Amino acid sequence: MADVPEDIQVRRADRTITIRWAADDARVYKARDLRCACPCAGCVDEHTGTRTLDPATVPADVTVESAELVGRYGLRIRWSDGHAGGIYTWRLLSAFASFERA
Repeated sequence: MADVPEDIQVRRADRTITIRWAADDARVYKARDLRCACPCAGCVDEHTGTRTLDPATVPADVTVESAELVGRYGLRIRWSDGHAGGIYTWRLLSAFASFERA
C-alpha cells in the first residue's frame, strides 16, 4: 500500500490538489483530471472495471468543494458538480499518471 502523504493542499483558485508524499516528492494534480478518474461505482462498472463516466459531462471548471481523509486509506473529495462518491486511495493517487511535480 502507498505511504500516507505528509501534506495535502487544496487550491480552489487554480483548481489543483498538491500532495506531498515525501520531502522530495510533491505532486500537483488538476481537479478535472481527478474528477474524470473517479473510482466510484457510479463512474466505473463494478463488475467489468469499465469506466462509465463520460468526461464530456465533467465541467472544465470543476473544483474541489471539500476533501476529507478516510482513515489512513485515502481521500474523499466532494466536487463542485455535486459528485462525492469516490474514495481516492493513496495507492491510486500515488500511481496516478497525470500530475506535475511541485
